[in-house]
Amino acid sequence: MIKVCSVDDVPKGSTISADIDGTEIAVVHAEDDNFYAIYDECSHAAVPLSEGEVDGCTLECWLHGSRFDLRTGEPTGLPATEPVPVFPVEIRDGEVYVSLTPSNGVVPS
Repeated sequence: MIKVCSVDDVPKGSTISADIDGTEIAVVHAEDDNFYAIYDECSHAAVPLSEGEVDGCTLECWLHGSRFDLRTGEPTGLPATEPVPVFPVEIRDGEVYVSLTPSNGVVPS
């Protein structure tokens, strides 16, 4: 696990982008009050998901509106049809830690 940021850096309902050893990750503080880490690139149009909107436990791509489940990486709205990698997150002493081993088996491209 790699320390990425403080929980205070990501207000509820927001997203930040982080480069972890060359892998672009979006850290999301979802509306369920949990933190999630998802690969910061839409599988449909190769734009940063961190610039999209958080809605419940999904992240919506700002370009074409594809939605991704933050827990599974699966697309829940077209035009995306391919999942994106999601990564395990731990909160320790107010800090957000992320593992670069995808929890859903999808490898970053």
